[in-house]
Amino acid sequence: MGESKLNTRIFGKTGVSVSEVGLGAWQLGGADWGPVDEKKAFAILQSAIDCGINFFDTADVYGLGQSESYIGKFLRSCPKQVFVATKLGRLPEPGWPENFTLKTMRAHTEQSLKNLGLERIDLSQLHCVPTEIVREGEVFENYRILQTEGKIRYFGASVESMEEAMLCLEQDGCAALQIIFNIFRQKPISELFDKAKAKGIALIVRLPLASGLLSGQYSKDTVFAGDDHRNYNKDGEYFNVGETFAGLPFEKGVELSEEIKSLVPEGMTMAQMALRWILDFDAVSTVIPGASRPEQVAANASASAIAPLSNALHERLAELYWTGIAAHIRGKY
Repeated sequence: MGESKLNTRIFGKTGVSVSEVGLGAWQLGGADWGPVDEKKAFAILQSAIDCGINFFDTADVYGLGQSESYIGKFLRSCPKQVFVATKLGRLPEPGWPENFTLKTMRAHTEQSLKNLGLERIDLSQLHCVPTEIVREGEVFENYRILQTEGKIRYFGASVESMEEAMLCLEQDGCAALQIIFNIFRQKPISELFDKAKAKGIALIVRLPLASGLLSGQYSKDTVFAGDDHRNYNKDGEYFNVGETFAGLPFEKGVELSEEIKSLVPEGMTMAQMALRWILDFDAVSTVIPGASRPEQVAANASASAIAPLSNALHERLAELYWTGIAAHIRGKY
């Protein structure tokens, strides 16, 4: 596939230009989604580059460094400039609360630098840490120190709730927030978008397809592998339920996705519509769908070239959220 042009957006007050569709690299860790070998990981990353994607989002805990290491090895032979965002705070060693000390944040950052083969991380994000840690604010002071040491360029936070997002907005130097936002989870529109824009905070959208529910390809009989979080975390047994199916009970999510499927415009897949819906909000800097196959990357990137959805469709999806979806969302939100 030849290189295509992907629309870009300015990443908040950083002034950096990033592709409005990026790549989320949770799958490349091999844990939580099933195994991914290096050859497959490289094919996914190359597909992203071929599509014009220049924003990769990973985390130190994805496969305990595997995702970062795949990206690092790939970038060593990639001539294109890529903005690399990673996260810290959830590694099992030494664990909470020691993970939030300056000493540990520095050590974990240095390990990420080694994994990624970089001298400086473009964006380091707190990785869904406890609300009280965000509220105390010491982790942000640690980040400012790491910034002055030249280990990170910008810092931000991946958050679970609008309360956490608001706390981060008050922190000087916070450049970006990563949030769950999709047709099933519309609260950020009214609670966050205007405030983030006013402060020049970049917004990274994860879970745009609600763990695949918004691709419209699941039925109530769909079975996921035992090592897939869509099996073992479907009710939040291992981490925040919001990270799996956007917090919806699976069967209810399938039911709602069938209703949404009937609204998809002609000539568009349901996944394209779900991604285009997100991109229609100018507060969004980039959306980071994951991929377990190279062709999924191209399909996701294609949403950038689609014309904005109609006002009538936006109104219908907003109405569906408030009347049929919002009450079923579980977990921090």
